[in-house]
Amino acid sequence: MNFTLRQLSYFRSLCQHRNFGRAAEAVHVSQPALSVQIRGLEEIMGGPLVERRARDVVLTPLGRQVLDLADHVLEAARDLDRLARDQGHGQRSLALGVIPTLAPYLLPGTLAQLRALDVQLLVTVREARTERLLQLLQDGELDAAVLALPSGVENLVEAELFRDHFLLAGSRSRLAQMDELDNQMRPTDLRTEQLMLLEDGHCLTDQALEVCAMTRASSAINMGAGSLGTLSRLVAAGFGLTLMPELAAQAECDAATGLSVRRFPAPQPYRRIGLVRRASSAGGDWFDQLARVVREVGETIIHDSRARF
Repeated sequence: MNFTLRQLSYFRSLCQHRNFGRAAEAVHVSQPALSVQIRGLEEIMGGPLVERRARDVVLTPLGRQVLDLADHVLEAARDLDRLARDQGHGQRSLALGVIPTLAPYLLPGTLAQLRALDVQLLVTVREARTERLLQLLQDGELDAAVLALPSGVENLVEAELFRDHFLLAGSRSRLAQMDELDNQMRPTDLRTEQLMLLEDGHCLTDQALEVCAMTRASSAINMGAGSLGTLSRLVAAGFGLTLMPELAAQAECDAATGLSVRRFPAPQPYRRIGLVRRASSAGGDWFDQLARVVREVGETIIHDSRARF
């Protein structure tokens, strides 16, 4: 074997960024150093891997074949490296990603249960938005991720865990006034000027817009909050209404003075929460066990929420 993992890593970076400068920056080397490694790989493979243009590059047919195999080689190399480190420390590891609208509510119970089941398990957590988690998952930096389904990405195994219903959230006085007028309000009855949502990029915003039959182009929607905590405090202070995930309702109502929630009439809108992994990664006990733990934690929180609201 004449090629190196470094050459494959640099080549994949070039394929991702489609530009030598950006690819070099991503792997923390100079552009000439990256170019030398790419040319060396081309010599080994017996032909050009990319068509070089003024501002970008395009994969050749040979380049596409090499990229597909390089992904498998690099993923296997990362797995071997992790296995060696784990064995050296007598530990097993799990790299788990969780979206921000789930992490504060699911992680404490999930991590506690995982530790109780296996004290040798070393869990690292990455909280990020869906798009970033999916990229990290595909790059092999995460073993699994908890997010809203469907992921929309091929070559992922998805396991649905539970359904997280949306509640109407606002100040106590505002919801009381609305109840006097119409206690059967549906999401599609909300006016755009009433609605406050998380900033663009959160999948929760897309889901809320969908169930309210609105789009980003709808006028007067306030999409500026960076977290559910901020959003809860704003609507608790009377600055509008929002859709609150059932999973977050208890924690946010306890934290935001004056925040109140109401259930929508049946059929209640919801999001599907699931656990995903790469189809190429080894499945089996670890994935099934993780799914059971996260499902149990989520369903317990939701059960308590339904008893209260």
